Amino acid sequence: MLAPSAHLRSPTSGLLSRAPRWQTPAPQHRRWLAQPLRCFAQKVAEAQTGAGTTTPVPVDAEPAKIKSPFYFEAGYALFAKRPSRPFPPPFLSLPSTSFSEPLSTHDRSRDRRPKVNGDMIRGVTNGDDAVLVNESFIAANDGVGAWATREKGHAALWSRLILHFWALEVKGAAYSPTSPPDPVAYLQAAYDLTKKVTAKPNEWHGTTTVCGALLSSDDQKPGRPILYVTQLGDSQILVLRPSSKEVIFKTQEQWHWFDCPRQLGTNSPDTPKDNAVMDRVEIEEEDIVLAMTDGVVDNLWEHEVVENVLDSVEKWRGENKTENQTYADGMRFVAERLVHAARAIAQDPFAESPYMEKAIDEGLSIEGGKLDDISVVAAQCRRRKG
Repeated sequence: MLAPSAHLRSPTSGLLSRAPRWQTPAPQHRRWLAQPLRCFAQKVAEAQTGAGTTTPVPVDAEPAKIKSPFYFEAGYALFAKRPSRPFPPPFLSLPSTSFSEPLSTHDRSRDRRPKVNGDMIRGVTNGDDAVLVNESFIAANDGVGAWATREKGHAALWSRLILHFWALEVKGAAYSPTSPPDPVAYLQAAYDLTKKVTAKPNEWHGTTTVCGALLSSDDQKPGRPILYVTQLGDSQILVLRPSSKEVIFKTQEQWHWFDCPRQLGTNSPDTPKDNAVMDRVEIEEEDIVLAMTDGVVDNLWEHEVVENVLDSVEKWRGENKTENQTYADGMRFVAERLVHAARAIAQDPFAESPYMEKAIDEGLSIEGGKLDDISVVAAQCRRRKG
């Protein structure tokens, strides 16, 4: 059978690699790989999928302070390699089973959404990943799954909390032409808040990569949308221009070593203010912005992502669009097809993949795709009417 390497932890930094490294099986074990559908049946059965056009926010949430003339029509799609570990108390508590118990919580049983500091946690969890979608900000965080082997490890909680606090910092920020957005400062504040709420007595460990895109407008060039892109780790923001069928921007991966990206959290030396990269990107209306975790970029090459997205846009416009559908529905369709393509490679032990190529460059014998959580947010820049 496949045997994981023992080198999950660096003896110096304490960082966790994101998953065990699988060695090439001996010839006598090739029979196991000869039946890929059966081998992966259990994993697929346990996997979770999901899609939507916006992630939940509280009904009484205050609107953002800044209203840009531009906004995102966005959708997301998810595939989890395994169900996410439930959030622990106090972030999520099971309701009482009895009306007579002194500490009964039956009155809150209709609202089981996780909360922190009394506020509903923004975003959606996908395995150890987390994504967020709103009209001006999209993000995809990738929790390091190796924390699942630790008693107090909870990567999904870390990825979701950092995303939650980041979204609140973005929403609460007031900026002007003389004081443009500072997503890295917002991320640093989110990181500090996450460390605070996961400290004793509610101590939980984890690390996560982050990537996010904040849509604003250029006051120096009226009528021009501007994208503020923030990256730490190996998730990716990619901006595609459908009119010219070209990639106009993408983030660069950040690594400590193979399979161990820069990450925020327990034991990690990385911090937003020291290691996050922010880019200011001039875009156009109808440009498509993708926020993807490494479940996509480890399984699909860039040209495959571009071809898949452009083909999905054409299919939706020509075959799938109905009168009551919005552009957000189209972006959800784009995200779903991209997740499906990445999942097909991830579950194929014989496929050639970017992850396999990187491993070979490191002298490691690894074949096939990489089974991982796959998260995609697809957003199209649109101009507000009126």
